[in-house]
Amino acid sequence: MGAWEQAFVLVFQPYNILVMLAASLFGLFVGAIPGLTATMATALLVPVTFFMPPIPAIAAIVTATAMAIFSGDIPGCLMRMPGTPASAAYTDEAYAMTRKGQAETALGAGLIFSAIGGLFGTAVLIVAAPSLAEFALKFSSFEYFWLVLLGLTCAVFMTSDRPLKGFVSLLLGLLIAAVGLDNPAAFPRFTFGSTEMMGGLGMIPLMIGMFAVSEIIRYAVDTNPPLRITDKPLGNVFKGMWSLARKYPMQVLRGSVLGTTVGALPGAGADIAAWMSYAISKKFSKEPEKFGTGHVEGIVESGSANNSALAGAWIPALVFGIPGDSITAIIIGVLYMKNLNPGPTLFTNNPQNIYAVYLLFIIANIIMIPLGWWCIKVSKQILKVPRNILMPVIMLFCVVGSFAINNTAFDVTVMLVAGICAYVFEENGFPIAPAILGVVLGGMLEENLVSSVIKADGSVLAFFTRPVAGTLAALTLAVWFLPLLMRRLRRLAGVQVA
Repeated sequence: MGAWEQAFVLVFQPYNILVMLAASLFGLFVGAIPGLTATMATALLVPVTFFMPPIPAIAAIVTATAMAIFSGDIPGCLMRMPGTPASAAYTDEAYAMTRKGQAETALGAGLIFSAIGGLFGTAVLIVAAPSLAEFALKFSSFEYFWLVLLGLTCAVFMTSDRPLKGFVSLLLGLLIAAVGLDNPAAFPRFTFGSTEMMGGLGMIPLMIGMFAVSEIIRYAVDTNPPLRITDKPLGNVFKGMWSLARKYPMQVLRGSVLGTTVGALPGAGADIAAWMSYAISKKFSKEPEKFGTGHVEGIVESGSANNSALAGAWIPALVFGIPGDSITAIIIGVLYMKNLNPGPTLFTNNPQNIYAVYLLFIIANIIMIPLGWWCIKVSKQILKVPRNILMPVIMLFCVVGSFAINNTAFDVTVMLVAGICAYVFEENGFPIAPAILGVVLGGMLEENLVSSVIKADGSVLAFFTRPVAGTLAALTLAVWFLPLLMRRLRRLAGVQVA
C-alpha cells in the first residue's frame, strides 16, 4: 500500500471525522467570541489531545484553528467587534458593508475566500514545503526589520485620507508596545513602579478594549444611535460569490500568495498577513477611494491571506521544527509528544503521516463552508436579542476573555482604559487600526533593529547589502517616497503647462 493510500485510511475513519466536526464547532465558538483567539483554541485543545492517537490529535487542532480564524469575522462584521486579531484588519470595512445592508456579501466573501486561501496554502504546502522552508530560513534580523517596517507602512495606506492622524495613532501603538521588560536590554520602561506593567500590556485586552468596549461605550453614551446592527434578514451568503471571484481573481491570488509567504516566515502569522494584504489591496486597487466605505475588495484579498497563512506556517514547522506562528509553536510540542518529530526525516520515514496532514488541511477548508454558513445563521439569530440585554452580555464576554489570558484583573483594567481611549480617539477622527498594528509589530521591530545594529557594528550599509533585505528596503523606501515624488512631478508638469 502506497503512502497516499495509507494516509487516506488514517484520515477517513469515523472517529477522526467526529473529532473534526467537534473541533470545528469548538473553533467556530471560540473565534466568534471577542478575545478568545485561534491560539487560545489551540492551547485549550492540547490537554484533550493527550488521550488521542497522532492523526486525530492533529485533525482537532487543524480544523479548530481554521474555523476560529474565519469565525472571528462574524462579530467583526455584524457588531464591529473582531473575534480574532486576524479579523481586525478589515473589521471596519465589513461593518460598513453591514450598515449598508450588505452583511451577507461581506460574510460570504470572508467565508468563501478564506476557504480558497486555505486550499491554496495547502497546495503550496504539498508542492513546495522543503524549498519554501529553506528560503524562509535565509531571513535574518535585517530582512525581518524591513518586513516589519513595510508592515507598519500599511498604516499609511489604511489612513491615506488622514495620514497625520493615522501616524499619531501608529506612534501610540508603538509606545504601548514599548511598555515593560520585553525589550533587548530587559530594562523596565514606562512601568511607573507597577509590577504588573513590567510584563507589558497584552495585545488581546487592548484589541478587545479598542474595538468592543469602545462600541459598548458608544451605545451607553447614546442608547438610540443610528442603526448599528441591520434588522434586514441575512440573505443567501453565497449569492454573488462567483461574480466576485471573476471580478477579483488577481486579488484572491495575491492575498493567497502573500498569506502563504508571510505564514512561512517564522514569527509572522495570519495577523500580520491580513493587515499587509488589506493594505496592499487598497494600494493597488482601481477604486482606492471606496475603501473604508464598505467595499468588498479588501475583504476578498485579506480573507484569502489569513487562512492561507495558517497552512504556510506549517512549512517551517514540519520541515525544520521552527514555528511559523504561535499556533504552530504549540503544535510542534504536540508533534513531539506523539513521536512525530518535525524535520526532514519525517518526510522520509513516515510520509503517510505528512500526507495525512495535507488531507486534514483540505478537509478542514472544505467543511468550513457548510459549517461557516450555519454559524453565520446562528449568529444572526443571537443578534436579534434587544441591545439593552445584548450589550451587557457582550461586556461580560469581553471581561472574561481579557481575564482568561493571564488570569489577572490587570488585563481587565487594560481593556477598559483602552476602550475609553479608543472611544475618545474615534470621536475626534483618529483611526484606531494603526494603533493595533503598532502594538502587534512594535516589539518585533525593536528586537530586529537592535540585533541588526549589533551584527553590523553600527554600519547602516549592512541593512542594504543582503539581496532579500535590499529588495525589501527598496520596496519600503519606494512606498514612502514614490507618492511624494509623483506629486512633485505632477506639480512641475502643471507649472510648465501653465
